[in-house]
Amino acid sequence: MNYTYLLRCADGTLYCGWTNHLAARVAAHNAGKGAKYTKTRRPVVLAYYEEYATRSEAMRREAAIKKLTKKEKEAMAALGRTELPVDDET
Repeated sequence: MNYTYLLRCADGTLYCGWTNHLAARVAAHNAGKGAKYTKTRRPVVLAYYEEYATRSEAMRREAAIKKLTKKEKEAMAALGRTELPVDDET
């Protein structure tokens, strides 16, 4: 499974990315091994995610989310989809 996700950074901003292993990617961001953006804004917490069957779908959605306004991204984060999927916890 592939995921597009939003992280809430320590400074209150949102970061959008995609991955094929959500739990590991969030951990990498918190270890300072994620994106340059999140490295100085730790800790981060998962604010929202969506699942996709293919990498290309997840990447397209990431690109679309990055074009949204801050208000639109905040509305997505407010949906509160933050529990890691069962299949991804391993």
